[in-house]
Amino acid sequence: MPRRHIRVTGAPDAPLRAALTALRSRLGVPEGFPAEVLAEAERAAKAPVLPSYEATGIPFFTVGRPDVGGLDGATHLSRHGGGYRVRYAVADVAAFVVPGGALDAETHRRAITLHFPDGEVPLHPAVLGEGAASLLPGQDRPAVLWTIDLDAEARTRAVDVRRALVRSRARLDHADVRRQLDGGTAEEPVALLKEIGEARERLEVERGGISLCVPEQEITERGDGYDPTYHAPPPAEGWAAQLSLLTGMAAADLMLAHGTGVLRTLPAAPDDGGPPGRAKSRVGDVARLHRTAHALDIDWPHHVSYAALVRSLDPHRPDHAAFLQECTTLLRGAGCTVFRDGALPAITTHAAVAAPYAPCTAPLHRLADRYAAELCLAAAAGQAPPDRVLDALDALPGRMAEGSRRAGTVEREVVGLVEAALLQDRVGEVFVGCVVDLDEHRPAAGTVQLRSPAVTGRIEGDRLPLGERLPVRLTRADPGAAQVLFVPA
Repeated sequence: MPRRHIRVTGAPDAPLRAALTALRSRLGVPEGFPAEVLAEAERAAKAPVLPSYEATGIPFFTVGRPDVGGLDGATHLSRHGGGYRVRYAVADVAAFVVPGGALDAETHRRAITLHFPDGEVPLHPAVLGEGAASLLPGQDRPAVLWTIDLDAEARTRAVDVRRALVRSRARLDHADVRRQLDGGTAEEPVALLKEIGEARERLEVERGGISLCVPEQEITERGDGYDPTYHAPPPAEGWAAQLSLLTGMAAADLMLAHGTGVLRTLPAAPDDGGPPGRAKSRVGDVARLHRTAHALDIDWPHHVSYAALVRSLDPHRPDHAAFLQECTTLLRGAGCTVFRDGALPAITTHAAVAAPYAPCTAPLHRLADRYAAELCLAAAAGQAPPDRVLDALDALPGRMAEGSRRAGTVEREVVGLVEAALLQDRVGEVFVGCVVDLDEHRPAAGTVQLRSPAVTGRIEGDRLPLGERLPVRLTRADPGAAQVLFVPA
């Protein structure tokens, strides 16, 4: 699901890059994998468990960012029966991981890939995550193959999932897709990416879902300071995301029908008509977003829903881009929910998807996806899930919650570090800000959002006016400690 995207470019020895290295050390982020894990991964890369069903004749392709190492999914699209056929191949990590081995234990400890502006701390060693398990073009790979038939409006009408040997033919980035579509050279599978993606986006609006179009913030280090810019995600990124969502929704429906599974759930935000008794923090997050919109001069009338507002924003505008990045805070309540033996959880839906959703398309980067694949394969075959999967199921939410907590800490620290770097030469200046949040137990401290530059920081002072604009003075901007501090001017 969406997260804040920040990328730092510049010389490896530049101060901000050095501060990111120090941050990894301060947070205790592992620098590499234990020797026994690397050895096991090397052995697994040479001798994976291969499926009997072969689908290497299907010309799959991948779509994504060119700087991403591990390719979790590949797709093939075609017209079928008056509608469409979506084939979505997902890396079969279970073909490489021995249950109870050193690699298995390490992935349970890490749970998810951690994203830093200058690189990743991966879930799997590179020999697997970027090599033997990745759906690289021109290579036969074990995969979990989803075949989803859609009607003319791109609504799901049939689903099949099985293990298969697949071969991707091409690795396309978003610019490649755009060039082919604009130049009229796109073959049917690529042309249908746009057609099906846009149809699924219309269905998303119809069911009340929302896909955050989160821009990437790029920080370029120069000799005289930092140059921050926002890059709006291209349309092809959204179309590809719709295919991933489609697969995750199909997986959720399959497991719910079978009675045992793992979901990604999120209670509805207040203005989306969520159930009574929703968490107090969800109400507070929406209120804070309203104040952030006010701080950035974004008009958000109270009768306009969050989803409608987000769809109206232009990610090419810096103020809208900054707000969209703040919108990711509404996803903080998402969690991994497991169920078994027909006892369904109280909440089965993900508010942003507006439907049941299962994490199943990024197993190279999320531990839960490996288990979702095993449960879906068992459900499709009408069989009981393997004992090794059931034995690990109850502990999975805790593992994922701990991984998400680490990822959230990394994101907060990175944002603080970057914003401190952007402001470090402006200590003493006065800005116009808006207090968007107050500490629950310290009303004299909180968070202020600046209009320009569009950054947030800690503010301390008596009688802070929540939700009101005020002049604030920057008193501290320390990238080394990832701290920014303002006081009322």
